[in-house]
Amino acid sequence: MLAADPGVSIAAIAAEAGVDRRTVYRRFASREELLAAVYEARLTAIERAIEDARLREAPVTVALHRYVENIITVNRTWPVDLTRMLADDSVHARRDAGIAEVELFLRRATDEGLLRPGLPDGWAGALLPQLMHLVSRQLPRLSPARAADVVVDTLLNGVGAS
Repeated sequence: MLAADPGVSIAAIAAEAGVDRRTVYRRFASREELLAAVYEARLTAIERAIEDARLREAPVTVALHRYVENIITVNRTWPVDLTRMLADDSVHARRDAGIAEVELFLRRATDEGLLRPGLPDGWAGALLPQLMHLVSRQLPRLSPARAADVVVDTLLNGVGAS
């Protein structure tokens, strides 16, 4: 609900959850506290997705598909944008650590010949999250595994007919 309407009322959130709004307020003292908990859950899920993908150890193609599938699941489970929380230094540091881990992996993928060398710095790292976000929203009926197939194929092969 927060992803669809960041201004949604606590009462509406409580009703959707099947509880009284007082129940929500017993757990979260304010709307900001509720939002912080949602962002914390999303960030933790992203960190677990990166860890589970084994970006440093698994074969590159396996790690790439696992990472993409995991992040698509996170995007669908927690469809909120972390940018509103980036003013918090600890959130920013955790997000930056995840981005750095993925960038390191993408350099490995380039070194191992999976990605084309010579692209502008950070291009694959900027493109991949956009593809995952797009497939999460535009192709919701695809399973995370099938959606990951689409993202990985698009990243590695593009959409041209050549």
